[in-house]
Amino acid sequence: MNQPHLEWLAAEPIDAVDERALRELADLYALVDPVPPGLVERLQFGVTLEALHVEVARLQRHEPELAGVRSDDTEPTEAQTITFTSDSISTMITITPAGPDTVRLDGWVAPGGGVVVELRTTGGRHSAAADANGRFVFEDVPRGLAQLLLRPPRPDLGQPVITPSIEL
Repeated sequence: MNQPHLEWLAAEPIDAVDERALRELADLYALVDPVPPGLVERLQFGVTLEALHVEVARLQRHEPELAGVRSDDTEPTEAQTITFTSDSISTMITITPAGPDTVRLDGWVAPGGGVVVELRTTGGRHSAAADANGRFVFEDVPRGLAQLLLRPPRPDLGQPVITPSIEL
């Protein structure tokens, strides 16, 4: 085939032959490299317009069984501790089972006084203000995907910080 013929083909609209080829290619990828269960939901949960205007915290310490990314073991039986850090704020959370489908989340943020902590889950959003020592608590949190958004008490004290998504 010569170059002008390929340019002409590329300029043509997609037809039934193209659609069939694309379906067959999609079927092939679904067979040999399927999308991991829950990946699309995790991406949609983690990527928001709001996240484009915040600092992203780094995960510092993480118990392996907590992630559950490609594991069926997402129900820890004892408390798990995770630390997140960014240039402007550090947060440590302890996740303790509170029932068969819920956990209690105890956290500490530094610097603490007045930081508003928003817990984002697939079931909704919950807010708590850190006390003068930086402590905050969320009780009866449903298990599942979660993320923290930390807002300084005043805009002049820095930009909000968001943590990576974790599986509670």
